[in-house]
Amino acid sequence: MAQNLQYSKKVMNKFFHPKFSGELKDANGVGQVGNAACGDIMRVFIKVEKDKKTEKEKIKDIKFKTLGCVAAIASSDTVCEIAKGKSLKDAKKIKRKDILKKIGELPQIKHHCSILGEEALLEAIKDYEKKSKKK
Repeated sequence: MAQNLQYSKKVMNKFFHPKFSGELKDANGVGQVGNAACGDIMRVFIKVEKDKKTEKEKIKDIKFKTLGCVAAIASSDTVCEIAKGKSLKDAKKIKRKDILKKIGELPQIKHHCSILGEEALLEAIKDYEKKSKKK
């Protein structure tokens, strides 16, 4: 049975006009997660650099590639918007409630998409940290 999902104008705008869609060729951290139940696959690419003033590692640039529904793409764009410019410490604190608050209302059945955003960002950070320890 097909469900009639209602999305806000804000969610639809993020779906049709995502600001962070794409791939970073010079990414130094990549995270990928998926949800077997719905088929969504989310990849987040981050470029981390040390801030010259604070010496903290910050997310200088971030992009995503998502194969998924309206909510998955909107959640991907939103997590990127929240994380860009943040220190890794602060980016690790981004949770699904932060994504949902920023994106606005999502149908309850689509809240798992915000969890994917949180997880993909954390996986990208873990990948960066693993690679930077090898250096």
